[in-house]
Amino acid sequence: MIKAVINGAFGRMGRAVAEKIEETDGMCVSYGADIAPGTAAFPVGDSLAGFTGEADVVIDFSHRSQTEAVLDFALSRSIPAVIATTGQTEDEKRLIEAASEKVPVFLSANMSVGVALLCRLCKEAAAALPEADAEIIEKHHNKKLDAPSGTALMIAEGIKEARGRGEVVCDRSARREARGRDEIGIQSLRAGNIVGEHEVLFALGNEHIAISHSAFSRAVFADGAVRAAAFLIGKKPGLYNMEKLLEQGESRE
Repeated sequence: MIKAVINGAFGRMGRAVAEKIEETDGMCVSYGADIAPGTAAFPVGDSLAGFTGEADVVIDFSHRSQTEAVLDFALSRSIPAVIATTGQTEDEKRLIEAASEKVPVFLSANMSVGVALLCRLCKEAAAALPEADAEIIEKHHNKKLDAPSGTALMIAEGIKEARGRGEVVCDRSARREARGRDEIGIQSLRAGNIVGEHEVLFALGNEHIAISHSAFSRAVFADGAVRAAAFLIGKKPGLYNMEKLLEQGESRE
């Protein structure tokens, strides 16, 4: 039985992860940490440091400011960590890389398997259509704190990697000049209760290709996080992502 610890247990995603684990054979929640009040079917405290029970993996869906505490917990227990938060500072990214030399760490700006496939397709399109204008339109709920989304930035970086060039430009609304040849544009919309939508447009002179993904429930991100947690069990120290998870699934076919 895989015993999972959830950091941010009473957030919307923390609760979704707990529900998914409850439905998953061979896995249970041994502890949850959250500074917010709440009740759960498993023990809950206000920090990871206060838990001394059994743990096989920690899943963090709290806030990037908790990154160091999550990594400290994983390192102290020699267990894998799933980092499902975004917006880490450069210092926090270095902490993640350092921790991954000692324990398996799964890091992704988006835990959806569908989004991982979207990123792969966008890389293929970017390489096949090097002269096409690339534009990303992302939509999220009106409570989302960051713009552009971590997913949009991840897609843009994938396009840059595939082409070996590119400049990510966000929100051109106040600009009065033509689009640059190597620009990868990102437009962010925040409205209502949109869970998450990403559309990537590759536009040529006489045609364009649109690749899109829409999440209708936060459960898709919980599904991916739980899959990532199970994927890390038994892995060697290293930094893993959704692409690695997809590769493992394909190798089994």
